[in-house]
Amino acid sequence: MKIPLDYICVKSGLLCNRCQSMIDRGEVESFEVEVMKILLDLEETQFKELKDTTYHKAFKLNNLLILIVTSGPSMTYQKWIKVAKILQDKLGVKVRILEKSNNIKSTASQLLTPARVLGVNTVWLPDGTVQYVVRVSKYEKKFLPADETSLEAALSKIHSIPVRIRVE
Repeated sequence: MKIPLDYICVKSGLLCNRCQSMIDRGEVESFEVEVMKILLDLEETQFKELKDTTYHKAFKLNNLLILIVTSGPSMTYQKWIKVAKILQDKLGVKVRILEKSNNIKSTASQLLTPARVLGVNTVWLPDGTVQYVVRVSKYEKKFLPADETSLEAALSKIHSIPVRIRVE
């Protein structure tokens, strides 16, 4: 698995100057080192398919951990579900693994599953900024994996642009 930190630093837990400076600058959060270590262990033991996968970022919000990855050709959705389940057991939080995408609708669909996304609206605010509104059916609100504010914060962090969830 391709990760932003050095393999040796993650495996040993002792960070070199470069890796420590990445954490100090906020490019990598300190909890991500543990996540990367578990993923590298899984690559060695159970999931050889993780070798061609790229780890981009992890976000932790309340009781939800969101991993942004790019899958290799042999990594299937079912295998990602198993990896998420193992991470959930080891870390004690809900885990969602998302494919990296610049499309907000694609990311929202992956994050909000099993609830369906009806659409994504672009709202142009008077000050010239843009905000996105992800629409979800009121009948599927109960299927959301977390509360709306956490999911809004997650989508906003992932895309670095304000995102709101509207239940209609």
